[in-house]
Amino acid sequence: MNLKPLSNHLFIEAIEEEKMSKSGIVLPDTAEKEKPVKGKIVAAGPGKLNEKGERMPMAVKVGDVVLFKKYGPDEFELDGKKYLVGDEDGILAIIE
Repeated sequence: MNLKPLSNHLFIEAIEEEKMSKSGIVLPDTAEKEKPVKGKIVAAGPGKLNEKGERMPMAVKVGDVVLFKKYGPDEFELDGKKYLVGDEDGILAIIE
């Protein structure tokens, strides 16, 4: 299924990082987890319209790996896969 976000919305695939204790022990999935803050853009809208009705281009594109606000995006499931959806304002940085 193709996702085509509107306005400045983004669909993000979360990148789960392996959790490790200070002593180097890898923590299992059952250990308490926080929401991911790193993800890969899988779909991006065309951008918002400004006051003049002109389309403002997005600063991120499909394939970018980004840092985003911890509790900003909403989670949803599509075809058995979990995604996050948010807007460009929730993106903090592009990881290069």
